[in-house]
Amino acid sequence: MNSTLKYLQNVYGPLMSLEALAKTLDRSPQGLRVSLNTKSDISMAINSTKRKIGRRVYFRTEGIAKMIDGENQE
Repeated sequence: MNSTLKYLQNVYGPLMSLEALAKTLDRSPQGLRVSLNTKSDISMAINSTKRKIGRRVYFRTEGIAKMIDGENQE
């Protein structure tokens, strides 16, 4: 387990809320929402980690850590 993943899991757990992801990426939640609706490599990588539980949207911490570290998404 790499240090980015360890840190993010210790702080946020296995799933990150949009607000937690925005804080991690140093963005505002509304700015992140707008960015995720564009067709870019980064937005597609982030959206591939998206999981819905009821009405809430979460992002897999492991996928976000891989994206931050520059590893390929599967």
